[in-house]
Parts: sequence; structure tokens; C-alpha cells
Amino acid sequence: MKKLIVLGIALLFSGYISAQETTTQKKAKAEVAQAKADSKKAADKAEAKAKKAEETAKKDVAKAKEKAATSKTEAKTDAAKAKAEAKVETAKAKEKATTAKLETKKSAAEVKDKASGEFYNGKKVYTGPKGGKYYINKNGNKTYIDQK
Repeated sequence: MKKLIVLGIALLFSGYISAQETTTQKKAKAEVAQAKADSKKAADKAEAKAKKAEETAKKDVAKAKEKAATSKTEAKTDAAKAKAEAKVETAKAKEKATTAKLETKKSAAEVKDKASGEFYNGKKVYTGPKGGKYYINKNGNKTYIDQK
């Protein structure tokens, strides 16, 4: 009977010790699980921040490229406008110069040459600066008259 009592007490103590270990193990497992969950949350947060930073960087790069393309296009457009304006101004200047030349030639011809009041073949006769006489033919050219 002593053996039986000792055996019962041994079982009682062993059950009590096992029960304490199980509670301790449960607490340890819970703490480990909590630590894993916390570390996973922290890793997820860090990953999310990294993704946001990457997306922001991509957006900034896209904006910079768009601005560069826009400014490049604007520069080309401005350059084209400036060239067009320069061409128009050049054309106007050439036209004014040509008009001025023609007016100068006409006025010089009128000043140098005088109508003598004579007619030759139905055309008015002009006297040149050196005394030569001519008329303007149907083509608009000067035709000199032989002086006899």
C-alpha cells in the first residue's frame, strides 16, 4: 500500500509539473507568435513604405520627363515661330529694298532723261543725260534714234 500511495503522489506531482510546463509553454508559444506577428507587421509596413517611395519616385521621374518633353516641344515651337517671324521680316525688308530701288531707278531715269516733245514712229522721244535721243518701244526697252 505504501507503494500505491507513493505511486499516486508521484502521479499527482508529475501531473502538476506537466500542467505548469504546459502553461509556461503556452505562454512562450503565444509570446513567440506575438513577436512573429509584430515583426511581420513591421516588415509589411516597411515594404509598404518602400513601395510608396518607389511609386513616388516613378511619378517624379515621369513628371520630369513630361516637363522635359514639354519644354523641348515649347522650345522647338518658339524657335519655329522665331524663324517664321524672321523670314517674314526678311521678306518685308527685301520687298521694301526692291521697291526703293525701283523708285530710285524711275526717279533717276526721269531726272536724267527729259521728254524733248518730239515724236518718232508715234512714240514720245526722250533726251538722255549725254544728249542721245531714244524712245520706249512696245517691249519697254529704250531704242536709240540715229542722229543725222
